[in-house]
Amino acid sequence: MLYIIATPIGNLDDISLRAIETLKGVDIILAEDTRHSKKLLSHYDISTPMQSFHEHNERGKTHAIIETLLSGKRVALISDAGTPLISDPGYLLVREAKKSGIKVSPIPGPSALTSAISVSGIASDSFSFFGFLPSKKAQRLKTFSAIAHSDETVIFYESPKRILASAVDLRSVIGDDRLVCFAKEITKSYETIMTANLPEIIDYLQSQQEHQKGEFVILISGIDKDKRLQGERELDKILPILLGEMGASKAAKIAAKITGIDKKYCYKRAIDL
Repeated sequence: MLYIIATPIGNLDDISLRAIETLKGVDIILAEDTRHSKKLLSHYDISTPMQSFHEHNERGKTHAIIETLLSGKRVALISDAGTPLISDPGYLLVREAKKSGIKVSPIPGPSALTSAISVSGIASDSFSFFGFLPSKKAQRLKTFSAIAHSDETVIFYESPKRILASAVDLRSVIGDDRLVCFAKEITKSYETIMTANLPEIIDYLQSQQEHQKGEFVILISGIDKDKRLQGERELDKILPILLGEMGASKAAKIAAKITGIDKKYCYKRAIDL
């Protein structure tokens, strides 16, 4: 049996009784950072042997772990915080375990993603999660442009060293009116859940350096469907005119600037005409 166990994202009391019992009962615990996880295990008097298992050694260690599981051992996988495989290593191991006929069982619990959604005040009936934002500005802007006209909530993770730059980049793409939530240090002493427009968020981040510290979850509300329909009606009017004067690529670029609709979408509409 391979257990995928959620662990606290901050407050150590947020672990389940079942998670504690399972961690005590398995033969091996695979931990993203054994030094970090040792604090949690010591707190609950868990003496199960640990092995490191992270993005840099996952591919090399997976085969040996599968052999261990096939020999009848019980193995638990934990990440540094929250639910494993949510922007954390483990996908390859789970995939290979299932291929080998090994049962994989989740021990549910904390997740920064679902915790942030629950307190954001932003619609949660439909959302897309994209993990960590790209570290380079050009890629970030491209990512934001791709989701700028989504009518569902979009969620990212971001590190403290890039949070201000990402907020500024996001504002340059989606403007000032959309509701966003920046949630940091969830369940910790300096937990902050701020739902506002981007000018307010940026003012908060800039007001004190401490406001930029901590791991962030960013939630972006979906575009108003009426506004999207209005933009598409405008696109339908101008695209044929532009295409009469220039190629599809240039027409799409200009149409995107006029309507605010993503350039790729404009280009697809252009070549379909």
